[in-house]
Amino acid sequence: MPVVTLGRTGITTDKNGFGALPIQRISKEEAAGLLRRAYQGGITFFDTARAYTDSEEKIGYALSDIRSHIYIATKTHAKNVNDFWRDLETSLTLLKTDHIDIYQFHNPPFCPKPGDDTGLYDAALKAQEQGKIRFIGLTNHRLSVAQEAIDSDLYDTLQFPFCYLCSDADLALADACKKKNIGFIAMKSLSGGLITNAAAAYAFAAQYDNLLPIWGIQKEHELEEFLSFSKEPPTMNNEIRALIEQDRKQLYGSFCRGCGYCMPCPAGIEINTCARMSLLLRRSPSASHLSEKGQEKMMKIKDCLHCNRCMSKCPYGLNTPELLQRNLKDYEEILAGKVMTPTNF
Repeated sequence: MPVVTLGRTGITTDKNGFGALPIQRISKEEAAGLLRRAYQGGITFFDTARAYTDSEEKIGYALSDIRSHIYIATKTHAKNVNDFWRDLETSLTLLKTDHIDIYQFHNPPFCPKPGDDTGLYDAALKAQEQGKIRFIGLTNHRLSVAQEAIDSDLYDTLQFPFCYLCSDADLALADACKKKNIGFIAMKSLSGGLITNAAAAYAFAAQYDNLLPIWGIQKEHELEEFLSFSKEPPTMNNEIRALIEQDRKQLYGSFCRGCGYCMPCPAGIEINTCARMSLLLRRSPSASHLSEKGQEKMMKIKDCLHCNRCMSKCPYGLNTPELLQRNLKDYEEILAGKVMTPTNF
């Protein structure tokens, strides 16, 4: 079973992390079944967040009796000290634990540091002294903030989007963390569903011995596929290299990652779906996207106010309004039968 050690934390775990954002969408008992099966299959690292509605509660319900055998990472969106302590105490209660292994600042637009105006990092140090958190981490979608966190040497772990569609600068973060002995946690390793070959995603991540990918898991068959990789890890070969090269040609560059940080939209547009609809139609079953409900969702793009709020909030610097219009045009052509996709022949 391949394992990874998260830098100076010393946390060593199976090279499969459980991303618990998707379990918001399933029942408490379904989530508990998945979480228990994950543990039984060798997964010991579970990543969640205060912002993931009832995800923490489901982890506490399912795994509190084996707490000493697992590692829990969660996150706070707090912008001030009072909210930091409120989030931390809520997380501890819901997770049914007296400590968090890795407590992460959740995608802040800046890098919290000791003595700054927010007091967030100082609060984390105090929580660490009290034994309520073991290690301090940061998650981000902004390359500049991630690099600042690495350079500061203040953080035990960094969580950042990482897959074979990333830019060279993004990929370099893994090596930078290794040099600083900072644990590197890879989110969006399937690029929000645009990467459809899990074996290729795993084989790519496996090239980095200091990297822990966390897979967003909602269904049993998804979990079983990743558990099978622990027994028979996919390795980089010519077939996977060719697939990665093909995907990079189609997807690399200015595409929406579906992170949702542009939301909410004042016009009610579901930007994180609509801005990548062309790719979703070509890389996943299209029936639901082309349904009456799907059409209604896409036609909301016509209500765009051109306020550019989405563009100003995009951590990847995308021209989101332009991307929405391109996707709407392509979508209408697909509906009219002018363009065919592999999934609507």
